[in-house]
Amino acid sequence: MTALANGSRPQDAGRPEYPGLAGVPLSLEPLKRKDFTSDQEVRWCPGCGDYAVLAAFQGFMPELGIAKENTVIVSGIGCSSRFPYYVDSYGMHSIHGRAPAIATGVATARQDLAVFVITGDGDALSIGGNHLIHALRRNVNFTILLFNNRIYGLTKGQYSPTSEVGKVTKSTPMGSLDNPFNPISLALGAEATFVARTIDSDRKHLTGVLKEAAAHRGSSLVEIYQNCPIFNDGAFDELNGRDANADAIIPLRHGEPIVFGTDNRLGVIRDPKTGDFSVAEVSEVGLESIVIHDQHRADPSYAFGLSRLTDAGVLHRAPIGVFRSVEAPAYDDLSRDQLVLAAQQGGSEDDLQTMIAGGDTWDVE
Repeated sequence: MTALANGSRPQDAGRPEYPGLAGVPLSLEPLKRKDFTSDQEVRWCPGCGDYAVLAAFQGFMPELGIAKENTVIVSGIGCSSRFPYYVDSYGMHSIHGRAPAIATGVATARQDLAVFVITGDGDALSIGGNHLIHALRRNVNFTILLFNNRIYGLTKGQYSPTSEVGKVTKSTPMGSLDNPFNPISLALGAEATFVARTIDSDRKHLTGVLKEAAAHRGSSLVEIYQNCPIFNDGAFDELNGRDANADAIIPLRHGEPIVFGTDNRLGVIRDPKTGDFSVAEVSEVGLESIVIHDQHRADPSYAFGLSRLTDAGVLHRAPIGVFRSVEAPAYDDLSRDQLVLAAQQGGSEDDLQTMIAGGDTWDVE
């Protein structure tokens, strides 16, 4: 075990652009997409957005340069959670909603592993909601891919925690009464250190966001808008469908004005008194009034405000990109620090029981 101090991380000079993977061994040979493709038949419905996410993931993994035997994918339960079967790496198709908890154990025990969590909006935000927010607040060093199709797909079309009010499904025949979660707002409320959103059909954007998430040391959450052609087809048509509205997507690019729409005619402005964000015509307010995106701002309220530009009902407009990316000590690094400290105080670095028991135990005969 590498000795750490004050939450510092192991250094890997061979991959300085990916601090999130520091300590993970490099592959001895160059890898290709086929090296991350398993021999299992991919079983999703025709047209499912999961295919695009899988292809993007298998395509970008070789670029990380890490050994595939040091890659671990942990999933929960749901359509997206079949993911580990299709990637030739170590993995676990685990318990409903508990993937972040299991992945926390993996990341904490083995700093030489790159850990990815695959989950869906039902798996992560319903039964798994508690595990998700605590993994994010702890800042465990892994990447969470949250597939959001705004429906329960595997169990055949019930409304999910991200379904809009009024959604008619098998479990809500008269329309859902629940206000939906905004996963980005939820993650930012838990003060996650890396939060982003992308879309299954935009391969370039999806790959770019995945790379940034893998590079981050700490918890990275990436919400992926993903179409379910069977039970919720067309949920994102206004954003990326054939007849998509050109003014629907708000791209977030660090250090650039937040402008969008045809000829960048629209922009995001912020009320200096209330701090609220809104959309305005650039020609009316002037380019100097448009917000310059800062994903590294320490206060999460800025990114939270941007996340509220997402429609809560039928999606007509939504920001995509990296909302927040800040540095903070990772939980698993800090945990290993404690093991080193315990060893320095007379215990054994490898004796977990010694650290747990401490001096406050007795043998009773």
